[in-house]
Amino acid sequence: MKSLPLVCALALATSVAAPVAADNQNMVVYSHRDWDVRVVAWDDGTMACVAQVTYPDDSFAIWADRESPIRLQFYSSGWSFDDSAADLEVQIDGQAPWSLSNANLYKQSILFDLPDSRSGTRFLSEVVYGNTLYLRDSAGRDVQNYSLAGSQASIAALTNCVDALK
Repeated sequence: MKSLPLVCALALATSVAAPVAADNQNMVVYSHRDWDVRVVAWDDGTMACVAQVTYPDDSFAIWADRESPIRLQFYSSGWSFDDSAADLEVQIDGQAPWSLSNANLYKQSILFDLPDSRSGTRFLSEVVYGNTLYLRDSAGRDVQNYSLAGSQASIAALTNCVDALK
């Protein structure tokens, strides 16, 4: 069995060598329980890795690369936002809620960059060891929830994927 960094490197080589027909091209490099980890290559040559829980109309994703902050993306086909901002919160299991102040609402997505600090690391640790992530509005009302089953192995795979982006 190939090691994950080698699989990511092969996926990157395949993504870059193949002609890009759309805005991006992606390849699943790891799948576990409710999660997929993908390497994504855009037609401008930039690449990133994403760990994602996907349902028929909704998803929760963690985007990472070597240059940018880690980005959370919540997507729903039922949302339609202008380019605006909102204060939201996320709660993992019974932990204290996390404030997503000034989250970007764009089209069908809510985007938020994790701080590059201990609090960002603590958040990812809660994801790794959590069971369910709850997205809520600023008043604490449920918007959507996502399973975190398989997140520990998937976040490790995401880290290995980012390491392969050298």
